[in-house]
Amino acid sequence: MVNFCVKPFVGRNVLIMSSGIQMKPKAAVQKSKTSSPLAHSPESAVKPQPKPSDKLNPKTIDPFGGSSQRRSAFAAVYATGGIPCRLVHGSVKHKLQWECLPETLPFDPLLLTLAEGLRETKHPYTFVSKEGFKDLLMVEGACEKAIPLLPRLVPVLKAALAHSDDEVFGRGLDALVQLSAVVGPSLNDHLKHPLSNLSRRLMDKKFKEKITTALQKLEQCGGKATVAIIKSKIPTYCSVAS
Repeated sequence: MVNFCVKPFVGRNVLIMSSGIQMKPKAAVQKSKTSSPLAHSPESAVKPQPKPSDKLNPKTIDPFGGSSQRRSAFAAVYATGGIPCRLVHGSVKHKLQWECLPETLPFDPLLLTLAEGLRETKHPYTFVSKEGFKDLLMVEGACEKAIPLLPRLVPVLKAALAHSDDEVFGRGLDALVQLSAVVGPSLNDHLKHPLSNLSRRLMDKKFKEKITTALQKLEQCGGKATVAIIKSKIPTYCSVAS
């Protein structure tokens, strides 16, 4: 039979067997295990395993969670009915349906607003601005209504011609030619401004033919004085009369 005795040892009770073997109490052993630094180390922590539903239902961005991108000025006007027309979707092509006759509408500010919309890159604003601008310039008396707006209208078209998007540039070029066909030589006093943008794009092969055709139409509508204006910005231009 083994005899035990309890002796004080540095503030702790230690069981000493008669054979001389020391034994710690059970409570002290458990305490030393729980106080081990390995129990609280990051390596010993078990990482949570992903649930199967996480793969089946990945997290997506809540479209209503954050603030949406600010609406452009043209989009805001269109949404509030400031442009009295609506887009009619056809089976082959779309068209605009005006709520009233376009000739009864004031060009100021509607024509300017439509010109601003030429810089849009989203549907239906791209279609509405392009077709609306063309429709207004086709009404009777468009020349008298458009000429007073040229000082404000041409800079807006220049901005479209300076846009990096190719489709925006194409709409701006078409609009400039349409405006020239309506106002004629009255455009000459403002023509230098957009010509600088045409000169830069003329170096692009995909636009060279279209720009050359546009310049020829500007000359035909503007008269002989237009040739000198074009050559001041594009010296390589050859007149249709030569």
